Amino acid sequence: MLIDGTASAGAESGLLTEARSLLPDVVALRRRIHRLPEVGTYLPRTQRAVVEALDGLGLTVTLGRRLSSVVAVLDSGRPGRTLLLRADMDALPQQENTGLDFASEVPGVMHACGHDAHAAMLVGAARLLSARKGRLAGRVVFMFQPAEETAGGALPMIEEGLLTPAGGTAVDAAFALHINARNETCTVHVRPGTQYAAADVVRVSVRGRSGHAAGPHRVLDPVPVACEIVQALQTMITRTVGIFEPAVLTITTIRAGSAFNIIPETAELSGTYRTLSEATRSKVREGIARVAAGVAAAHGMTVDVELPEGYPTVQNDPAFTALVRRAAASALGPSRVHELPHPTMGGEDFSYVLQRVPGAMVFLGACPPGSVPGTVPDNHSDRVLYDERALAAGVALHCAVAEEFLRGGGSGGEEGECGATIGVARTDESG
Repeated sequence: MLIDGTASAGAESGLLTEARSLLPDVVALRRRIHRLPEVGTYLPRTQRAVVEALDGLGLTVTLGRRLSSVVAVLDSGRPGRTLLLRADMDALPQQENTGLDFASEVPGVMHACGHDAHAAMLVGAARLLSARKGRLAGRVVFMFQPAEETAGGALPMIEEGLLTPAGGTAVDAAFALHINARNETCTVHVRPGTQYAAADVVRVSVRGRSGHAAGPHRVLDPVPVACEIVQALQTMITRTVGIFEPAVLTITTIRAGSAFNIIPETAELSGTYRTLSEATRSKVREGIARVAAGVAAAHGMTVDVELPEGYPTVQNDPAFTALVRRAAASALGPSRVHELPHPTMGGEDFSYVLQRVPGAMVFLGACPPGSVPGTVPDNHSDRVLYDERALAAGVALHCAVAEEFLRGGGSGGEEGECGATIGVARTDESG
């Protein structure tokens, strides 16, 4: 077991034990990043923290030109395949309310989706795989990505050569994991096929005619029409999309007006729609434009509808997913590996990587100690908490998948607990 960051003598052996020995440093890096979160494509403090943590491992490190990305390549020196392991690094624009002693020091910005943990786990995996380099045949590419939550950092990284690093050697497959506060700690949840929905954007501007609030009959009030469009869109989903063709449409913002006694000229709506197939995606897209225009026309108004495409669906390759399942069972124990019963309607720009190479993304459970899985605040909550013991499982899983794919050696099939008390290594928090 881990006691104050050290392994008790002779208690365990294998890949998970080695990952646990790194846990204090992994947790310290996670907390350093958590304290100073950054949003979007420009993450200079986070990039610096990752580069400093990778120093001395003998990796070939490349920094992004258009964004604060980090690509590090481990070359075993022996011929073989190339596997990409990915972590995102960006935070969300919301105020943290966790009460943690390492809570965000940046007003209005918070790591609420676990990307700080993702980055720290991947650094831990880079350290462990570097130490186990003699077991590998081929290369491992470590992808540290900004802007998953905003503009999407995966495509710019691909355009900058992510999939042909290390002197032009092409990536053969890719793997990523996503931490989840609502799943039991150290459990892995896998699914072949569709894992994440396509995540697209809705923007509707209703154009009326402004005037005095005391005389609505003399103007064209866009506010009730905007409200009617919101309701009509929900009806459109339930009455035109089949129940076995999942689609979610949510309007999240309504903006209109500047004073209590002025009917505004416009009312603006925005939101998102999520679908699991291109056919349903096209159907919903057409329906939004038709319904918004029709409702507005019924009241003598017009609309401007913008429907920019977001991330496509994440498609897990079945064969690679089976490899991940074997690796996870070997590293963490078979009882910790579960199959997801259905996709999630969230969106992920790892989809762009998986459009180009086979691979998979899985969920790693990290429900806080003493809590009941499924009942705690979820990812993107301002109160979300994660069990940091799960970070050792994430490190081990990255390494197990890499070793399985590169056929460089196996890992122990231990079952035990995730760990006990975490002793956190001291790090420089000034960056």
